[in-house]
Amino acid sequence: MTTRRDFLRKSALVIAAAPLINSEMIASPKPSKKTGLALYTIRGEMGKDPAAALAAVAETGFTWLEAADHRDGKFYGMKPKEFGKLVKKNGMVALSSHSGINPENYEKMIDEAAESGMKYIILPSLPRDWTNTIDGYQRAADFFNRAGAKCRKAGITFGFHNHQVEFQEINGRVPFDILVEQSDPKLVIFEMDLAWITAAGKDPVAYFRKYPGRFELWHLKDLTPEKQDATLGEGIIDFRPILAEARTAGMKYWFLEQDFCRTHTPMESIRISRDYYLRLLEK
Repeated sequence: MTTRRDFLRKSALVIAAAPLINSEMIASPKPSKKTGLALYTIRGEMGKDPAAALAAVAETGFTWLEAADHRDGKFYGMKPKEFGKLVKKNGMVALSSHSGINPENYEKMIDEAAESGMKYIILPSLPRDWTNTIDGYQRAADFFNRAGAKCRKAGITFGFHNHQVEFQEINGRVPFDILVEQSDPKLVIFEMDLAWITAAGKDPVAYFRKYPGRFELWHLKDLTPEKQDATLGEGIIDFRPILAEARTAGMKYWFLEQDFCRTHTPMESIRISRDYYLRLLEK
């Protein structure tokens, strides 16, 4: 006789064995081995010589990139189309950008991201005065919808990247929940940073199940016991049950990211992290 516990255990095994990844590969019998990189990880190298840094990233084996220097109408000092062409020349895709958009500049910056050929523009964090009150988070959600509507017209998608602060309760409410619930799922996606939600004491899988389909982008980042970000495989996060819920989350693309590389150079860290991710797929 099959008990409910046996049924759930078998179901979990089926989910864990399912292809993990991107909508482009959903019909594939094997998980995609394509990997993405948040260029913030190698911001020093990108600041010195973007062309050489991108060539090194391509040689390491990455496919998707997320920019992190979008200002004055340029990406890393290059006009949008110029940056997109340089990335493409190296056999990669400029998929997304962390851009400091706000109610005053968002239309211009969205147009610039679209001009570069990107699919997403991501707000990396909220202004401090939006994170102090419930009203501030409600205003943020309203802005998300406006930015999302503009993005739709431009042919790209708006998203928000979390840190820890959005999970710190205010008057018994979790602000991140307000952002998700009061933003239009047709206009707004979320980029789940797996390290920072874990550091906040929350379970990313629980959020995937609570808000299925809302998390199209992920940041894969490990975490030390002291809650500092770490190279993948050198921290405490077990990524296997998280990756098993990729479809539930709605995840399409993911980026390896590390804010500070303490035990390796940034270029060494991205190679180690990528190799670790690929080993996860083999288990």
